[in-house]
Amino acid sequence: MRFGIIGAGVIGTNISKKLVKNGHDVKIAETRGIEHLEGRELDATPVNLEDVITNIDVLIISLPSIVMPSIRNIVDKVGEEVIVVDTSNYYPFRDNKIEEIENGMVESVWVSNQLGRPVIKAFNNQLAYTLENKGTPEGASGRIAYAISGNDQSHKQVIMDVANELGFDAVDSGSLSDSWRQQPGTPAYCTELTKEELTKALKKANKEKAPFLRDKVIEKLSAELSHEDIVNLNRETYNS
Repeated sequence: MRFGIIGAGVIGTNISKKLVKNGHDVKIAETRGIEHLEGRELDATPVNLEDVITNIDVLIISLPSIVMPSIRNIVDKVGEEVIVVDTSNYYPFRDNKIEEIENGMVESVWVSNQLGRPVIKAFNNQLAYTLENKGTPEGASGRIAYAISGNDQSHKQVIMDVANELGFDAVDSGSLSDSWRQQPGTPAYCTELTKEELTKALKKANKEKAPFLRDKVIEKLSAELSHEDIVNLNRETYNS
């Protein structure tokens, strides 16, 4: 398949690395320009933002929520047949307070509105370290799962298959309006659950409590915490 990725942070680059390893054609772009990719070790082909959307089957957008409105003019040129994936998570300390989300709008519904087209919410509910290091073969015991939501069932299935290629099971977490169940502050978020565990966690999510629990974890994060410490902190807090 042919992929375009906007955003060369840890999620975008790790996804691109695994896709290239599996034989896919992958281009990657930065919103700040191709010069910001110079000198970096990238598995995908670095291109200009305008070129990342040409001749692709899937566009993966891995940017902070606050940046989404700035790429509307690029996304407007993406073919209707292209699957658009949103990997973002809203954090007020980074994204400024987005009024609609603060008032209860589901994060990826807001993103879809900013981009002016449907999106599939995926690759947001695991830490970058998990994505890079904890993928396992299909059928492996304890295999970690991603939650994937969206309104187009065929598009969603394609991305679930991609997750499987990357080394993870996938759980259909419903429509885009249901994607709050995999947002920060919920039991499904960055807790490294199996398919069965994740299915249960999605059902347990509490929309009203999620922002409070999200911020509670942020307050406790520090450079001294290991990856496993962070996963355990998320598990303890988001299930409280």
